[in-house]
Order: sequence, then C-alpha cells, then structure tokens
Amino acid sequence: MLDNIHREITQLTPEDSFLVFDRVKDDFDFPIHFHPEYELNFIQNGKGVRRIVGDNIEEIGDIELVFVGSNLIHGWELHKCESKKIHEITIHINHDLLGEKMLARNIFKPIKDMFDKSTYGILFSEKVSMEMVPRLINLTKIDGIDYYLEFISILYDLANSRNQRMLSTTFSQKRNFENSSKIKKVYEYIQNNFDKKISLKEISELVNMSPVSFNRFIKKRTGKTFVVYVNTTRISQASKMLLETDLSVAEISFKCGFNNIANFNRIFKKEKNATPSEFRAEFNGCIKRVL
Repeated sequence: MLDNIHREITQLTPEDSFLVFDRVKDDFDFPIHFHPEYELNFIQNGKGVRRIVGDNIEEIGDIELVFVGSNLIHGWELHKCESKKIHEITIHINHDLLGEKMLARNIFKPIKDMFDKSTYGILFSEKVSMEMVPRLINLTKIDGIDYYLEFISILYDLANSRNQRMLSTTFSQKRNFENSSKIKKVYEYIQNNFDKKISLKEISELVNMSPVSFNRFIKKRTGKTFVVYVNTTRISQASKMLLETDLSVAEISFKCGFNNIANFNRIFKKEKNATPSEFRAEFNGCIKRVL
C-alpha cells in the first residue's frame, strides 16, 4: 500500500482558515494520500466502505466522523458499499487555524489536545456523529464570523466528546517523499498561471523533466493527468468566482483560462455534475471559505 500513497495538494490556500466540501457521491476515486492540513471527514450512507487511517484498516458502518492529523496517511474506498448516495462532508483545516499563542490559552486546551491526538487519527462515537449532522450541514449555509465561530464551537464540542477512539498505532510524521519539492513548484506555478495557457512542454521544463516523464510524475502524485489537473484547478477557481462574484459565466470562463465557453461548460459539468449557472443557483452552499 505504501507504494501507492500520494501527497495531495488540497484546494486550501494560505489565505483560507478552512474549506468545506459537502457532496453526495457513489464512489471514492482518490488514492490513499496525506497532506499537511488537518481533515475532519463525515460519511453517511456509507455502510461497507473501507477506511484506511495510518496502519488502521476497517469497514465502516452507516455513519462515521473521523479527524485526521497533519501528514497522516488516509483514504476511503468503496469496498463492499452498494449505496449510490454516499453523503460526505470534508473539511480541510489550515494547520495554524488558531495559532500557537491562542491554543496555549486554557480555554482552547481541549482543542489543542485533540489536534495533538489527531496524529493517530480520531474516530468519534456514532452518537456524537449523529448529533453533529445538522451542525455540519448548516455550516455550509452560514457566512462571515458566524461561520468561523460555529466551526470553532464544533471543534470544541468534538474535543470534549466521550468515547473517542484512536485509530492508528503509528503517528503521522513529516514526510519527505521524493520529488515533494517538484510537486510544490508545479502547484504554485499552476495556481499563479491558471488564467493563461500552460503547455506540457513549459511545465516539464520547469521541473527539468521530459513531457512523458512529467505526465507519469504528476499522475502518480495527484492521481490526475496534467491536463485534468490544470482543468481541475481552473474549475476550482471558477467555482469560487461563481459563488463570490457577480461576473457572468462567460467572463469567469475567460478569467479561468478557458478560451471556449462551450468547453468550459462541458468540463465544469463533468467536474461538478452541474452547469456553471446551475451551480451558482442551486449549489451555493457546497464550498465555503473563511479568510
């Protein structure tokens, strides 16, 4: 399994405190991975799904809530699950969400202790998971300071909840996988240039690789080909603009590097299962950011 571990580059930017994804899916298609961000992952209607956290591998029940520490390997696989409506809420959390000075204060000690224990992965009880459902769903429907304070409140209540279980017997660690600096360079370049045409030759030269070798490299590190990875980044930026600006779909298309609006609509619908207009109108709560 270790040979198939990927270093995921999440969509959380340095300016974000945390990022929430709320989606219904019928499969888990991302490989086993790790990332420096903390992750709170809720799954409902997932009986039979197989969870991997560190050296722990288990088949889950109908509902679960797991807190994954920084750089701890983790992933979920369909396994024996037959549900076509798996509800997943994933929250990526910046490692300095509260900052060391704030976490050092007594009132935040439970959260600090939970963050420390998350290096092994934490499974919360089914009772706590059920209690958290309406709060996690509502998190995507509120804005501003209330959004931020409610999330801190959720973390505080989870930290003080009973019957928590550590999942892995080995803790997460700073991983120094080969080529990590290269994928970071690629990530930063694409983030800064997604609005322009980026050729395979150009990006390959950036990391001193041949185009063929680079395509194999990025597929191994991200689970996507170069073209798909760039388009995913562009669609992510387009989603943010659709939710946070009044720009037209055509304007957003061109600002995100798509020179053909029909192509933009096609790729967007493939990624989001909705057209840009439908996404803006009907899925306004799927992705929320806090600065």
